Amino acid sequence: MYQYIVAVTEPAFFILTALVGGPRHGYGIVGEVAELSRGRVQLKIGTLYGVLDRLVGDGLVELDREEAERGRLRRYYRLTGAGRHELSAEAERQAANSRIATDRLRMFQPAKAETA
Repeated sequence: MYQYIVAVTEPAFFILTALVGGPRHGYGIVGEVAELSRGRVQLKIGTLYGVLDRLVGDGLVELDREEAERGRLRRYYRLTGAGRHELSAEAERQAANSRIATDRLRMFQPAKAETA
């Protein structure tokens, strides 16, 4: 069984997933996460960079490059091999947990209310 490096929060899960497609800058990550989650996860910039700092510190994401665009510095981040491995393990864990809950819900169906 795989030993997790870090606990993967929902924002971290979606940031890692967004980076599977290649390097992205902060606003690109925000947009990709919104699209992947069908609008359910809306990252605020403070949350994004807090999570990115943690993911970089944990070796799951690294700085790919920096580019100046219209006088502003854009940092592009990419997924590391460890990040890909961690995301894969987390996706498997979530799928297994979902199957457990679904099976349990089927097993314990509420009794149908009797009609008078």
